[in-house]
Amino acid sequence: MSIVTLRASGLSEWFDCAARAEAKQLLGKRTPTSGKALLGSALHKSTAVYDRSVMDGQGITIDEAAGAAVDAIHKPSEDVRLDDDEKPEELESIAIALHKLYCTKIAPTQEYAAVEVACERLEITDLGIALQGTTDRVRRVANGHGIADLKSGGSAVRADGHVETKGHAYQVGVYELLAEKASGLPITEPGVIVGLQTAKTEKGQRVALSGPIVGAREVLLGEPDSPGVLETVAKLINNGVFAGNPKSMLCSKKYCPIYPCKWVK
Repeated sequence: MSIVTLRASGLSEWFDCAARAEAKQLLGKRTPTSGKALLGSALHKSTAVYDRSVMDGQGITIDEAAGAAVDAIHKPSEDVRLDDDEKPEELESIAIALHKLYCTKIAPTQEYAAVEVACERLEITDLGIALQGTTDRVRRVANGHGIADLKSGGSAVRADGHVETKGHAYQVGVYELLAEKASGLPITEPGVIVGLQTAKTEKGQRVALSGPIVGAREVLLGEPDSPGVLETVAKLINNGVFAGNPKSMLCSKKYCPIYPCKWVK
């Protein structure tokens, strides 16, 4: 059986639209990065610079670390297509504001053992797949280590401070596996999500930590009589079943490199 390599961050795409997932993850087709994705990438980079500095004792200030977000927005490493109402300067303003909120409200409450832990390859030979990806953070908690996954977006944090975790369990589960493989640290504690609300106004910009996500790997790996996410995705790929979903919210030229496909008709 040949081994197919999948991005950990793209697992959910197989359930939303397998045709789009095949095009992007197996055939290498791409669409330009959106403004939202660019903003998220910028926040990942700047917060990682700051957290790594704290962990290593480098002494980089919050404002200095914010420069990584500015560079990511104005000097992107890939093709970017902004909407008509999106401007780099506006994205920069949002990124800097949320970066500062994260560094003052979230970072001081955490003790990180590792930042941006990259796993080049984790093979699951019996399923015929290999996973690769980067875990945002490995946290030290009372009884061991757990992971933290940064999520940004317009609905990341509600006004009451709640961070939605529904549907994210298996994503946390896969990052737990990757972090354990890459760092050598046993990941035994529940993961959390760090939510960053990317609103245009200061009032709407929020950061918060979710509650613990328990049993993430069970959803990912499944039970003997109930296939998990990985086995389900592997069956889609190995059987060549790549049905499209024209009702997907991402079914458009902006997000899909094969739009319009035969499933749209």
